[in-house]
Amino acid sequence: MVVNMEQCVMAESTVPLLNQRASPGTVALRSSASPDPAGHWEEPSFTVASKVRVVATVCLFLFACGSNWAVLASAARKGRKSPLRVLILSLSAADLLVTLVVMPLDTVWNITVQWYAGDAACKLLNFLKLFAMYSSSLVLVVISLDRQAAILHPFSFTSAGQRNRNMLAVAWAASAVLASPQLFLFHLQKASGLDFTQCVTMGSFQQHWQETLYNMFTFLTLYVMPLSAMVVCYSRILWEISRQMKEDRGLVRSNNDHFSKARMKTLRMTIVMVVSFIVCWTPYYLLGLWYWFRPEMLREIPEYVNHTLLLFGLLHTCSDPVVYGLYTPSFREDLYACWGRLGSGLTRHRLAHRPPSLSFLNVQDYGLTADLSVHGSVGSVTSNGTAVQTGF
Repeated sequence: MVVNMEQCVMAESTVPLLNQRASPGTVALRSSASPDPAGHWEEPSFTVASKVRVVATVCLFLFACGSNWAVLASAARKGRKSPLRVLILSLSAADLLVTLVVMPLDTVWNITVQWYAGDAACKLLNFLKLFAMYSSSLVLVVISLDRQAAILHPFSFTSAGQRNRNMLAVAWAASAVLASPQLFLFHLQKASGLDFTQCVTMGSFQQHWQETLYNMFTFLTLYVMPLSAMVVCYSRILWEISRQMKEDRGLVRSNNDHFSKARMKTLRMTIVMVVSFIVCWTPYYLLGLWYWFRPEMLREIPEYVNHTLLLFGLLHTCSDPVVYGLYTPSFREDLYACWGRLGSGLTRHRLAHRPPSLSFLNVQDYGLTADLSVHGSVGSVTSNGTAVQTGF
C-alpha cells in the first residue's frame, strides 16, 4: 500500500536508486543502493510512467470524490434510521479521506519528484495518509462485525445503533493511534552534494531490525488483522445461514419474508465490499512483502508494475459507492432526483439567459403598453392602448 510498502524503503536514503528513473510515488525513488561501478548518480525525474499514473490518479480522484459525496449525502438524509446507515456514513467518510489526502498527495509528489512543502507538512501529511488507510480498513471490520451480530443474534436489533457507534468510535480512535508514529518518524533529509530534498524516515531507526519490525507491525494491523477479522465474521455468517437453511427455519423461512430478504441483500452488499477490498489491495501488499525479503527486486520489475498495482488499490475507494448504489434503491432514487433537479436548473438558466426570440414582434405605439400572455400567441391589451403581436 502507498502508506506501507513505500514507507519501508523511504527510511533507507534520500538518494534515489542509481541509474533507475522512477517517480516519487514508487518505492524505487525513495530507496538507496550501493554505487554502480561507474559511480554515477542519476537524479529521479517525472517519467512517462509517472505521467500516466498522475492522469489515472486524477481520473480516480474525480470519480471517487463525486460518488462518495453522493453516498454521504444520501445516507445522511433525515428519516433513514437503519443501523447500517451510520456505518455507510463512516465508510464513505473514510473513502473520502483516502480520496482527498492520498490521491492529491501522490499526484503532486509524482510531479514535483522531491519534497517542497516543509518538515511540518511532511509529518502531518504522512500521518493523515496512514490514518486514512487505517480508517478505511477498520470501518470495514466494524461493518463485518455488525453483519455477524445481525445474522447470529437477530434479536439484538434494538441495541445495534449504540453498538455500532461505539465500535466506530474505537475504530477511528485506533486509526489515529496506529498512525501517530508517522509524526515522529518522517522528516526532511537533503541528499549529500545534491540539490535534492525528500521526506523520509531515514535515521529514525537505530537498527535495521527495528525498521523491519515497524513495517511488519503496520502490515499486520493495516491488512492482515482486518482481513482475518472479516474472513472470520463472514465465515461464521455463511455457516449460520447454511445451518438454518437446512433446518428450514430462522433466516429464510419463505420467499415472502421481507425482513429476511432485506437482511440477505444487505449481507451480499457488505460481502462484495469486503471482496473488493481484498482484490484491490492484495497484489500491492504482496509486492511490499516481496520487497522486504528481497529488496533487489526493485531493479528487476518494470516501473509500471508498481504504478499499476497502486492504482488498482486506490480503485477500492471508487468501488464502494458503486456497490452501495447497486444494492440500495433509495440511493439510486436520490441520484435520479438530483439529476432531475440539475437538469431543471440548467433548463431554467438557459431560458433566463436566452436572447429575445425573433419569432415574436411586439409593436408598441408611443406610450401604449401591452401585457403579453405567457402561453398564448396573442397579447393582452391594456385599457390605454393597443398591442399588435405577430407570430411567425
